[in-house]
Amino acid sequence: MKTLHIAFRNIFRNSRRSLMTILAIAVSSIAIHLFGGYVANIIYGMQSNYVRDNGHLQVYQEGFFDYGAGNPVAYGISRYQDLIHLITNDPQLKEHVVIATPILKFFGIAGNFKKDTSKTFFGIGYIPSDLKKMREWNDYAMQIRKSRLNRIVLADDDIDAGIIGEGMARMLLLCEELNVKNCKEKPQEKIEDKSAAKEDFSFLEETKGVNDPSEGIDKRPRLDLLAATAGGAPNIVTMYVNNTEIQGVKAIDDNYAAMNISLAQRLLYGKGEKKATGIVIQLRHTKDIPFAKVRLKQIFDEHKLDLEIKDYTLIVPMYRQVISFLFALFSFISTIMVIIVLFTIINTMTMSVMERVDEIGTIRALGLRRGGILRQFIAEGLVLGALGATLGTIASVMIATGINSSGIMWTPPNYVDPVPLKIMIFLNPFLSPGCWLGMVMLAVVSSIVPARKAGKMVIVDALRHV
Repeated sequence: MKTLHIAFRNIFRNSRRSLMTILAIAVSSIAIHLFGGYVANIIYGMQSNYVRDNGHLQVYQEGFFDYGAGNPVAYGISRYQDLIHLITNDPQLKEHVVIATPILKFFGIAGNFKKDTSKTFFGIGYIPSDLKKMREWNDYAMQIRKSRLNRIVLADDDIDAGIIGEGMARMLLLCEELNVKNCKEKPQEKIEDKSAAKEDFSFLEETKGVNDPSEGIDKRPRLDLLAATAGGAPNIVTMYVNNTEIQGVKAIDDNYAAMNISLAQRLLYGKGEKKATGIVIQLRHTKDIPFAKVRLKQIFDEHKLDLEIKDYTLIVPMYRQVISFLFALFSFISTIMVIIVLFTIINTMTMSVMERVDEIGTIRALGLRRGGILRQFIAEGLVLGALGATLGTIASVMIATGINSSGIMWTPPNYVDPVPLKIMIFLNPFLSPGCWLGMVMLAVVSSIVPARKAGKMVIVDALRHV
């Protein structure tokens, strides 16, 4: 304790130089804290969005993840209700699972025959009430955008309804009917042979929708969806579009169609057995993923089920790519800050040693060993590091609080709507303690070289130093 007291007094012999060193450490600490909090907000925000839409885990028929895109209907899960019951009622899993719900992914052709337009689409069928519950997941206390929740405009009992991407609405000339902003429809292409009769595929539809436009009841925009059934025959159903939902990625937005799973099953399976291509599982906490995967594998092995389990990081590869990029960027910035602090402290301690050569000679002559000199200068580096790191941590919290309260809006990667800019310093529990400890240890390590130089001084040479 006495050594630290002396070190504290020594560093303020030249208060201007010591203050600049402390500020350099503090500024580096602020930079690492703020950027680390910014990165943590992006990572946990992305994770929350993906988990709300795709769950933590998805269960597929063996081979679907690698080959299902070519023929998703061939990988349908039979009696999926029994599988969901098996998962949600397992004694070890039921406390960890928030919801398990079926989804049906497929491809087809959507036609707006009133305007003679059609295009291919990627379809997904789900249970609307389950998706709404999933989007309320908020393990990290992130802000949930109300607009995101309000976009779920499907109801469980409205089995003929659907949602499409804004790009798909534009291509199918539905901008005006769906009130899509910033959406300009191209003029209808002229039909060269006006006498040609339009081909009618209505005979393919096995089951009429609840609302038949011929009765003049449903006034919503109508799309006719065409796809191949599980038996290989073409089938067509009518979908009434409630709204559009921009997807953030143009390639998806131009081809996206979501609907009640009952409508998707009617299209793909007709009057046959209704199946699902996957079971989405949302857990209470992301940290439960390893346990849940192991337990699910045990359940599937016990019941001899040929199923595979994929977590959200595999389902959405961009998540890992963004994390890798942000980690590399954070490491680069941290390295620069570390180098600045390293050379600043070495320079400060070296100057201190040069100014105190006669003092070092005197206390060595009085009996202080080389180890004592070494400890004294390292203690001074420790105090400089502790003061700078503490000041930087306090300033970081104040700056982050100011930014979080400013209401600055921005649009993160893969987001659709602007969100408030947040610096979540404490969202990562290791950021602040790790930064503080790292700065202190760096200051100590930086002081070793000048301290050893001071300890190796010859007493006689030091005493006659002018």
